[in-house]
Amino acid sequence: MALAMSSWRFVSFFMHVALLFFSGPGFPHVARSSPPAGNQTDRLALLELKAAITSTGPFGNLNSWNESVHFCLWVGVTCGRRHQRVTILDLDHQNLTGHIPPHIGNLSFLRELWLRNNSLSQNIPSELSRLRRLQILSLRNNSLTGEIRANISRCSNLAALELSGNMLTGGIPTELGSLTKLEILYLGRNNLTGVLPPTLGNISSLAVLYANYNSISGKIPDALGRLSRLDAFALGVNKLFGTVPSSIFNLSSMTMFIVTLNRIHGSLPSNLGDSLPNLQFLDIGGNMFTGSIPISISNATSLFHIGLAINNFTGKVPPLSKLHNLIRLILADNHLGAGEASDLTFIKSLTNATNLNHLSVGGNNFGGLLPGEISNFSTEIVFLHMRGNRIVGGIPVGIENLVNLQILDFSTNHLTGEIPVDVGKLQKLRTFGLSNNKFQGVIPSSFGNLTRLATLRLSGNNLHGSIPLSLRSCQMLVELRLDRNNLTGTVARELLSLSSLLYLDISQNNLTGSLPLEIGNLRNLEELDVSDNMLSGKFPNSLGSCVKLRLLMMKGNKFWGILPSSLSNLRGMEELDLSHNNFSGKIPDYLEGFIFLRTLNLSFNDFEGVVPQRGIFSNATAVSIKGNKQLCGGKPELKLQSCISKELRKKGFTQTMKIIFSICFGSLGLLLLLCFLYLHCIRKTTKVPSFEHLRNPFVQLSYQSLLKATNGFSPANLIGEGSFGSVYKGTLDRGGKLIAVKVLTACSSVDYNGNDFKALVYEFMANGSLEEWLHPNENDQKEHEMSKCLNILQRLNISIDVASALDYLHHHCEAPIVHCDLKPSNILLDSEMIGHVGDFGLAKFVSEDSYDSSANQSSAMGIRGSVGYAAPGK
Repeated sequence: MALAMSSWRFVSFFMHVALLFFSGPGFPHVARSSPPAGNQTDRLALLELKAAITSTGPFGNLNSWNESVHFCLWVGVTCGRRHQRVTILDLDHQNLTGHIPPHIGNLSFLRELWLRNNSLSQNIPSELSRLRRLQILSLRNNSLTGEIRANISRCSNLAALELSGNMLTGGIPTELGSLTKLEILYLGRNNLTGVLPPTLGNISSLAVLYANYNSISGKIPDALGRLSRLDAFALGVNKLFGTVPSSIFNLSSMTMFIVTLNRIHGSLPSNLGDSLPNLQFLDIGGNMFTGSIPISISNATSLFHIGLAINNFTGKVPPLSKLHNLIRLILADNHLGAGEASDLTFIKSLTNATNLNHLSVGGNNFGGLLPGEISNFSTEIVFLHMRGNRIVGGIPVGIENLVNLQILDFSTNHLTGEIPVDVGKLQKLRTFGLSNNKFQGVIPSSFGNLTRLATLRLSGNNLHGSIPLSLRSCQMLVELRLDRNNLTGTVARELLSLSSLLYLDISQNNLTGSLPLEIGNLRNLEELDVSDNMLSGKFPNSLGSCVKLRLLMMKGNKFWGILPSSLSNLRGMEELDLSHNNFSGKIPDYLEGFIFLRTLNLSFNDFEGVVPQRGIFSNATAVSIKGNKQLCGGKPELKLQSCISKELRKKGFTQTMKIIFSICFGSLGLLLLLCFLYLHCIRKTTKVPSFEHLRNPFVQLSYQSLLKATNGFSPANLIGEGSFGSVYKGTLDRGGKLIAVKVLTACSSVDYNGNDFKALVYEFMANGSLEEWLHPNENDQKEHEMSKCLNILQRLNISIDVASALDYLHHHCEAPIVHCDLKPSNILLDSEMIGHVGDFGLAKFVSEDSYDSSANQSSAMGIRGSVGYAAPGK
C-alpha cells in the first residue's frame, strides 16, 4: 500500500512537470484550446471549493487559482494527461478554513483527495459517494462534524479512508464492510459511539484498523479474527468490555496491538510471543487483565514497547534477555512480585536492551535489593520509575553513569543509607523522588548542580542538617517537598529566590526562626506548608504578594500577632490552617470574601471578638475555632457565648457605641441638668433622718436566728470572703426575707460557747455586684448559660444611684463620710437593678472644718486606701 501511494505521488509530480514542459515556447498551451465539457465541470468544481474556503492562512496558495492559468496547473491540482481531468487534489497542511462543498462530487475522475491538517468544518458532503474512482480519501485532523455517511461505501475502490482527528459523531456504518479493497481505516480521535460492526471482518485486505480515542462500546467482534492481513489493531481509550477473541492473538502478521484504557478482562495466552512473532508494539494498560506475563513474550524479539500498566497481573516478570530492541517497559500498578529477594532478577536481563529509555515498574510488590545492574543500563535511559514497592538496600554505586536520566523515582520503598553525592552529576534530571524511605544523612549540596530540576521530593525520611543553600541554583524548581524529616536551622532567605516554585512543603521538621519576608518573592506559589516546626515571629506581611496561593498551612508553630491586611489579597485560597499558634486580635472580616475557601482552621490561638457569619463562617463544619477563649458570637452551631456586652467592652464603645455616644455627648449637659434637678428635688421633698432618728430602727436578731438562717454558717451558704470577715447567704424565719450576714461588729450577741459573736446583717442583693455585670466570668456564664449585659439606660440609672449614695455620704450625714474604696465590686445590685454602695471597711469620717487635713480622720478599722481612688469601669 505504501508503495502504491508513493507511485501515485510520483505520477502526480510527473504530470505537473510534464504540463509545465509542454506548455513552453513552441508548444500549444493547453488553456488556449477549447476545453471539453468534462474539463469545464472540474474547473467549476474547483472554483466552488475555492469559494467555500474562507481563509487560506499564511500560504495563500489558492490565490493562484485564477483564469490566467489552466486549472491543471493550479497549486495542489494534478490532472490526467489523456483527458485533462483532475485525478489528485492535494491541499494538505494549507491552514484552510471553511467547508467542503458538495460540488467536490463532480470531480468524477478523482482518485486521491488529500485535505489533512487544515481547519475545515461542517459535515462531510454525501456527494463524495459519486467518486467511484476514489482510492484515497484523507480528511484527517480537521474540525468536521456530523456522522460518517453510509453511502461512502459506494466508493468501491477506496483503499484508504482517513477520518481521524475530527469531531464526528454517531456509529461506524456497517456498510463499510463492503469496501473489499480497503487497506487503511483511520477513525480515531472523534466522538464515535455504538459498537464495532462485525462486518469489518469481511474486509480481507484490511491492514490498519485505528479507532482510538472514541466512545465505542461493546465487545470486540470475533469476526475481526478473520483479518489475516491485519498489521495494526488500535482500539485504545474507548468503552470496550469482555475479552479479546483468541483468534485475534493468532493474527501472525500483527505488529501493533493496542486496547489501552478500556474495560477488557481475561488473560494473555501463554504462547503470545509465538503466535504473534512479528509483534513490535503491545499496549493493554488500563484494563482488568489478570494472570501472569507469558514467558513466551521474549520470543517476540521485535518488541520495542510493552505496556501492561494498571491491570491485575501477578507473579514474576519473566527474563527479557532476547528483547534487544526493547525501548519501553511499562509494568506499573499491578500485583507483580511477592516481596521476595528474587523478584527483580528480570532487571539484569534488561542490560541487553541497548536502546532502553523507559522503565516503569512502580506500584507493585517487588522486594529484594535494588539491583546494582541498574547502573549498567543503557545510557539512553530517560525514565526510571520504581516507586511504591518493597525494595531494600541503597542507591547503587555508579548511578551517575545514566547521564541522560530525566525522571528518577524510588519513592515509597524501604531504601536506606545516604543519598549519594554523585547524584548531582545527573545534570539532565528533571524529577527526583526518594520520599517515604529510610534515608539518613544530609541533603547533598551537589543538588545545586541539577539546574534543570523541576521536582524534588525527599519527604518522609530521616534526613537531618539544614536545607542546603545550593538549591537556590535550581531556578527551574517547581515542586520542593522536604517534609517529615529531622531538618534543623532556619528557612534561609536565599532559598526564597526560586520564583518558579509552585509547591513548597517543609512541614514536620525542627526548623526555627521566622519566615523571611522574601517569601513574597514566590509569586507563583500555589501551596505552602510550614506546619509543625518551631518557627516564630509575625505573619509575614509580604505573603500577601503570593496571590496564587490555594493552600496555606502554618499550624503547630509559634507565630504570633495579628493577621495583616495583606492576607486579604489571597482570595483564591482553598485551605487555610493557622491553628496551634499564638495569633491574636480579631478574626479578619475579609475572610468572609474568600469564596473558594473550603476549610478554615484557626483553633488554639488567642483570637478575640466577634466571629464573622458570612462566607466560610456560614458553614460551621468547615470552620474550626476551638481553643480561642475570647471569641464570641458566630453561628449557633459553633456554641460560642453571646458577645453583645463583650463586643461593647472590647471595642471600647466603637462601632455601635460611636453612634450612641454621638447622641449621648450631645445631650450630656441636659442629662446632668436633669440629674441635678432630680437630686435637688429629693433634697427638698425628703427629710434626711438624723442618727438620733435611726438609732433604734433595726430588727433585733440573735445568734440562734442567724445560725438557723445560714444553715449553721454552712460552707454551701458562703458567698464571699474579704479582709474583715466572711459573708453568708441566709433566709430569715420572719417572712422568708433573704439576708447577707457578714460576721463582724454590728449584731452583738454570744454564741453557744459563751463567746462574743458580732456580725453585720444586710439585705441580700439578688443581682450581685456591678463587677460581675461589667466583667463577667466566662466560665460562670457558660455554666449558667446566660450572658450578663447592661443596656445604656441601666448604666445611667446605676450611675445615678451611686451618685445619690455618695451625695448622701458627703452632705447629709452628721459627719461627712468618704468611702475610700469605691469600685464596681463594692456596688451591689438588688432584684430591681438598683445600685447600692457597700463595704465601708475603709470609710473615713471627715470633720467639716478640716477637709484638707488627715490629722482628724478616723475610720471603723483604721486609715487605709487613698482618697479619690476609683476603679475603671466600662
